[in-house]
Amino acid sequence: MRKYQIAAAAVAAAGVMVISTSAAQAQGAGGEPPPAGVVSATPASGTPHLKSSDNNPIRQIHQLVQCGNTMYAVGSFSQIIKGSTTYTRENVFSFQATKPYTVSSWAPTIVGTQGTTSDTSDAVNTIAFANGDCAHAYIGGKFTSINGTTVANIAEIDTTTGNVVAGFGTKASGAVQTIVAAGNHLLVGGNFAGVNGDTADPYMVSLSPTTGKSDGFLHLNISGNYQYPGVSTNPTHVYNQQLSHGGTLDLVEGDFTSVGGVPRQQIFMLNVGGSSASVTGWTSAEWDGSDPSQPYQCVGIEPFYIQAAAWSPDDSTVYIGTTGYHANGYPVGQTPRQGLCDAAAAFPADQTSVQHKWVNYTGCDSLYSAAADANGAYFGGHERWSMNANGCDGLANGGYDAPGMEGLDPANGNLYVNPDGTAYYTRDRGLGADDMLTTSAGLWIASDNQNNTNQCGGKSGHAGICLLPYA
Repeated sequence: MRKYQIAAAAVAAAGVMVISTSAAQAQGAGGEPPPAGVVSATPASGTPHLKSSDNNPIRQIHQLVQCGNTMYAVGSFSQIIKGSTTYTRENVFSFQATKPYTVSSWAPTIVGTQGTTSDTSDAVNTIAFANGDCAHAYIGGKFTSINGTTVANIAEIDTTTGNVVAGFGTKASGAVQTIVAAGNHLLVGGNFAGVNGDTADPYMVSLSPTTGKSDGFLHLNISGNYQYPGVSTNPTHVYNQQLSHGGTLDLVEGDFTSVGGVPRQQIFMLNVGGSSASVTGWTSAEWDGSDPSQPYQCVGIEPFYIQAAAWSPDDSTVYIGTTGYHANGYPVGQTPRQGLCDAAAAFPADQTSVQHKWVNYTGCDSLYSAAADANGAYFGGHERWSMNANGCDGLANGGYDAPGMEGLDPANGNLYVNPDGTAYYTRDRGLGADDMLTTSAGLWIASDNQNNTNQCGGKSGHAGICLLPYA
């Protein structure tokens, strides 16, 4: 996905912090060696992967989820390779979460249009499990049948037979982008006006895991989209979400301007720990438009730009990864970056209006995924650089080559580097890493096979799936 002019003095006067590379270096900033406890830079061998592609067709893993000792992958693909064996798998498959990562016999036939990050509605986008029940999976995306049973974009399926589970509703009026289980609720977001008869909760609804009907847990009245000169069409929708480790808070990203009766843009935080879900006070003038002097809008072709987020292990910090190219109205080239466009950033999770702890700019390349552990904040996309605060579409003074992913110090956003100054983590860029997941095994990365992309940590054979293990 790819993604105007003001003087630095005027930006500073407007209250926006500008740190030049020279100033940052004078303060001792820059790349730093990774501490003990981060995931390895060398991927685990033997994990299943996509077939390499010369772009005909491009295939992609959209999400990886673990339930029990099994990993589940969904996306847009028809074949999976493990060792010397090629398996026919239609948009969903499962495999052992530990060595030797054996591909299971589970092979539902899911019929629908194919899609990648350039058209994320047309694929199996998401998979979830409720209440620790690994025998049944909830999937969402844009599809029309599963094992011969007619469905519409959402279904519960048996993880042994792959068949649709009777009794759970199977009709969403538009693409389902994200499903997360919070307690006994399925929080479902997407491009739909209604799901299984509920039209009171467009774009995001809470469903019963038993019936697929609305359980009334949330009524958010999500509405609005982004309007400014030169902006592209950007329909209202919910795109992504991340449940906190404590299970009581949920981050939600999408295209909207009002949620739960309060103004929200790009991302909001739900309290899901009570008898009904409610929007918290967590927001920021850096993206919500409450302070127009801050560059909260990105270039017109990428108005929805906060597409990924992650929680710190103690739920005290929110990390975001963004697209957006550059701040709307600001220059490109060898100039200081502004705002949150094409950047990794950290924010306090306090339930009030907050400002960033740090921002690390890619230099005008998109980030699509984020994950974190106690020792690292990890971001993936199709970026070429990190700490590139003074460049756009080129490596500037102070920046590092860091293709495909980056590992950052959670305290300050500095890039983890090797003793020779090269980035500690790298991977082939492709379309971009679409999902990251930390488990007890390490960091799982979901990606694609564009232009025969298959390297992770300098090792080949990792198209679509890479595991960077803990030592």
